[in-house]
Amino acid sequence: MNKINYQKILDVTLEQLKMSQRVPTLLLHSCCAPCSSYVIAYLSDYFYITVFYYNPNIDETEEYVKRAKEQKDLIDKMSTKYPVKFIEGAYDTEVYTEMASPLAAEKEGGSRCFLCYQMRLQKTAETAERLKFDYFATTLTISPLKNVNKLNEIGEKLQEVYGIAYLCSDFKKREGYKRSTELSRTYNLYRQDYCGCSYSKQHSKN
Repeated sequence: MNKINYQKILDVTLEQLKMSQRVPTLLLHSCCAPCSSYVIAYLSDYFYITVFYYNPNIDETEEYVKRAKEQKDLIDKMSTKYPVKFIEGAYDTEVYTEMASPLAAEKEGGSRCFLCYQMRLQKTAETAERLKFDYFATTLTISPLKNVNKLNEIGEKLQEVYGIAYLCSDFKKREGYKRSTELSRTYNLYRQDYCGCSYSKQHSKN
């Protein structure tokens, strides 16, 4: 099975947009400000971005609020070619708990995480359809700890369901992850040491 180069797919899409001289709208799911920093800097040359902060997997309200504030503050601080907006989804932890608790024994990075990808990307696609965005995407592919093939597979399937173009990506490529850490220092961003859920928190301590 050949490995798909999602960065090359993204390159083609962006080149086509550049040649068309069209600036489409993008609903960008963000897991946190640090991961979004590079992605916003990169894509805001091509899209009118609205950051969609939807993360009911985050285990504690205080942590959730802190990350959401960091995201909004980053958007206010960043200078971009096209303006960036912000939408906050519902913080409904019961949705995540109901989905994840039957898979409590699963290892980190496995099927429980895949369902979490599905949950967050599906809500992004639903919101993109309702608000009539041209594209949707996620910052999750910037993380070396996330399964980029599974994320893009889910996104492409949701594209078929909702009729909104999914922007394939592998944002960690071309030193994207490294650049996000540099931008985090530049903007003095809070960088958490776990993904968000109680399972990932426990995993980070082991």
